[in-house]
Amino acid sequence: MYHRFEENKYPSTNIKIKDFVEHLKILKTNKIHFINAKDFEIELKNNKPQRKILLTVDDGFASFYQNAWPILKKEKIPFILFVSTREIGTFNYMTWDQIREISKENFVEIGNHSHTHEYLADENKDIIMADIKKSISIFKKELGKNSEFFSYPFGEYSLEFKDIIKSLGFKYAFGQHSGVIDETKDFYEMPRFPINEKYGEIKRFNSLTKTLPFKYYVINPEEKYLLQNTNPPKVTIKFHENIKNLHSLSCYSNEGNRWRQSDIKFENDNTLFINIGEKFIGERGRINCSLRDKSGFWRWLGIQFVISEKQSKS
Repeated sequence: MYHRFEENKYPSTNIKIKDFVEHLKILKTNKIHFINAKDFEIELKNNKPQRKILLTVDDGFASFYQNAWPILKKEKIPFILFVSTREIGTFNYMTWDQIREISKENFVEIGNHSHTHEYLADENKDIIMADIKKSISIFKKELGKNSEFFSYPFGEYSLEFKDIIKSLGFKYAFGQHSGVIDETKDFYEMPRFPINEKYGEIKRFNSLTKTLPFKYYVINPEEKYLLQNTNPPKVTIKFHENIKNLHSLSCYSNEGNRWRQSDIKFENDNTLFINIGEKFIGERGRINCSLRDKSGFWRWLGIQFVISEKQSKS
């Protein structure tokens, strides 16, 4: 997941073009297949051992159109561009004419990223519903249709938010928790690796190309929006059977506002209990689990919680 391109004032969401070009070169050199969103469902269900990647870009900043789009267009590299409809045409954002221009290419998907791009996970059902319905209406007016793909603003969602996205006809929704997609993932909690100046460094990007999915049945709690009386959460993951050396995995969390190795134990052969001893502090709580797999590869799973100051959600 990318945001800005060559906007060096914003290192937390920016990638330098020279690094972006190197990323694409690494993917091609390693024969990693670029997924077209139009084939996403087929690719998801295809269990052949093939390394593949879905490129996504959030927000529709003008720097994408100016700096990254010419490269992707020339190479015909597929991607999804997620846009928030309120921002289109405002300062530093793409215009609808530019979005229509790139949407004509069969390797491009314009995904929905809400209308306002506010912290919708904190809002009540009516506000969330009205916001997404407005974005859908504008999509249909400007592009002739809405997308089946949605990206949560800030990667934040609750069960209620997920249910709204399902009810409005979206097939897939993406967060910002790191991880590798496979057919066992919740289609409305798809992981992505966020890329920026720090986390897009070439050595790290190379390591991301060597990650594999952790296949699982369920992660509890299903509710990723934590109130103060549900923070810290009781976290369990029921993995698929036959994951080699599963009991050798390690997990880290930012509980208590400090990254540390988590206290973990297996309740049976494939159910992991992660003991979060302190409350998550700040806006987001994160857990990352990894396991060294075959030579040079790692299995990776990220979980993100939204942390509310409320005792109950109104």
